[in-house]
Amino acid sequence: MPIQLSHRAKAIKPSPTLTVSSLADQMKAEGIDIINFGVGEPDFDTPQKIKDRAIEAINDDFTHYTNTGGILDLRETIANKLKRDNNLDCDVEDILVSPGAKASIVFVLMTICDPRDEVLIPSPYWVSYTSQVEMVDAHPVLIPTTMKTNFKITAKRLEETIESLCNPKAIILNSPNNPTGSVYNKKELEAIGEVCLRNNILVISDEIYEKLIYDGEEHVSIASLSDEFRENTILINGVSKAYAMTGWRLGYAAGPKDIMARAARIQSHTTSCVNSITQKAAIVALNECEEDINLMRIEFQKRRDYLVKKLNEIPNITCNMPKGAFYAMPNISYYAHNFKNKHKKSFDKKVKSKSVKLCQYLLKEHKVAIVPGSAFGIDNFVRFSYATSMENIEEGLKRFKEGLFASIR
Repeated sequence: MPIQLSHRAKAIKPSPTLTVSSLADQMKAEGIDIINFGVGEPDFDTPQKIKDRAIEAINDDFTHYTNTGGILDLRETIANKLKRDNNLDCDVEDILVSPGAKASIVFVLMTICDPRDEVLIPSPYWVSYTSQVEMVDAHPVLIPTTMKTNFKITAKRLEETIESLCNPKAIILNSPNNPTGSVYNKKELEAIGEVCLRNNILVISDEIYEKLIYDGEEHVSIASLSDEFRENTILINGVSKAYAMTGWRLGYAAGPKDIMARAARIQSHTTSCVNSITQKAAIVALNECEEDINLMRIEFQKRRDYLVKKLNEIPNITCNMPKGAFYAMPNISYYAHNFKNKHKKSFDKKVKSKSVKLCQYLLKEHKVAIVPGSAFGIDNFVRFSYATSMENIEEGLKRFKEGLFASIR
């Protein structure tokens, strides 16, 4: 008798970004030269002082279970960081350390959501948000945005969406944003926060890219704007992006004590605690690596400037200038809509999305990997990651341009 899978398992789709990277890696393993713009992680090595602290922790035999919510000196370090960088006063009891920011979000959603609760998500959105909401039997509600608003929601649009819902519980805000690189300013966040307070909507503020901001823009945490906002916000952050520590797996949530305590109970029955060695290394990252971050940020900005300039020089391509993270999202609708059927051997026949067809064609025929916009809830766009070398960006853009022209001939 076949095993019956749960509705939850059947509903969850594979991560589109990881799927693109996996296929690109497979083609590379076959000896094919691939330029991969799909990877969502820094191409820099973890700073040496972080690695040295990890080795020291191993040699000190700090290799056993820790407190579920994180070792005390790490949570104190995070609290100090939140005060220093974000003007937030947090106690250690307000902080939960988890094995990655993904886990932090899931544990928070498990804590606050009941079945059929609605979680609002501005679109385009990071690929995992909708699946994470569905994992807890809640319902993701997308709020579409456009290039004209720089892919940001307005307070008015948020209010209108809330009024149409039955069980609105929370909103997930991501600034700086993956996939668009957009950054919300203080005025925009204040207006959004007021709408959330009036409607009893919790804010889950994903700030994982906060250190990667350009052009003099400022990262503002919505939780820092008032005491009421702080009590209504669960902040999500971690060490993966800014410190080039994606494989170390450490994220954290900071918010109201009752929510954090109950999220910690859930974590205690699932992942227990974060790798003990990573926790020691993260203290060094948060305390001693601002110079390393700045060097990475400067290099990312050089790549961003070049990439966006060259994208906008391609006929019928437009791309906003991202203000944060390491992604750019050009509009490829002209090429997607004029894609010739004679190229159909280059994409899966079951595929209906125009951006997916074009991306599959570009990967198979022109050896350049880009994530289709449909993965982020918006077709007719693609996402470039500039977390790769300038040499790769130059060659990848050449292939991208040649592929676009060939796709409509």
